[in-house]
Amino acid sequence: MGLKRNTPKKGMQSMTGFGRGEAAGSGVSVVVEMKSVNNRFLDLQLRVPREYMAFESRIKNMLKPMFSRGRLDIFVRRVNQAGGVGIVVDTQLARSYYSSLLKLGEALPGVSNDVTLGRLAEMPGVMSTVEQEVDVGGEWAVVETAVAAAASHLAEMRTREGAALYDALTELVVDLGDHRQKVEMESEGLNARLRIKLMDRISRLVSDRVDPERLAQEAALLADKADVTEELTRLASHNKQFRLAMERREPIGRRLDFLAQEMNREINTIGSKASEHAVSGLVVEMKSTLERVREQIANVE
Repeated sequence: MGLKRNTPKKGMQSMTGFGRGEAAGSGVSVVVEMKSVNNRFLDLQLRVPREYMAFESRIKNMLKPMFSRGRLDIFVRRVNQAGGVGIVVDTQLARSYYSSLLKLGEALPGVSNDVTLGRLAEMPGVMSTVEQEVDVGGEWAVVETAVAAAASHLAEMRTREGAALYDALTELVVDLGDHRQKVEMESEGLNARLRIKLMDRISRLVSDRVDPERLAQEAALLADKADVTEELTRLASHNKQFRLAMERREPIGRRLDFLAQEMNREINTIGSKASEHAVSGLVVEMKSTLERVREQIANVE
């Protein structure tokens, strides 16, 4: 069984990736970094400097239309290029220090009096730094540019990862379809074989005390219960829907996860019905392949 391998669609994106963007203007430079990992829903974790707390909702509203699933950790860093620290001088305190030092010198005439401006500046509380209050409203355009650049970078990386996921899933879905066909081939004539086995077993147990026609009917009913034709048909349908979903230009992770659950249900039913050794071995192979499919799906947006 073959599956046509098309160029991966941009709709399939991984939920893992990294993006970085930066911009400058209005006397500041802004750097935004984003890291994305898999998550059932969209979870935006934003870390911004105190000055940009008012921008949090704007940043989240920018990102929500771009991503539908995944945990995004967003880090925003602001550097004031003009310098945002001022110096405060307590002149009155300096005068007090100076007066006190002079009085101390008079009380200790044998001690050299070397009161200097530098020494006064070193005294506790005379000089201190303070952050200057800034109006960051005009910096939104810079922040917006940096966020957009980081988000675009992240989306590109997620698309590249999505292309790799597409190839991996394509190969696994092909293998799953091959296993299903083998089960179908092994299941041909299964009812007849089971009917013969059951009739032989029951005949040996009850000898001639059972009506042969009734015995045949009971054996046929038991054999029908082991028929996996419907399960194989549904499994083929799910496989086809899975391949079609992979071609969509939209987030498909939840759809693929649902289809994988349905395929798992059919495979489990086939395993419980088919007792023949060859079929049981193929069911194990299908379960193993499907588990690998589900591992890959966990990273699809």
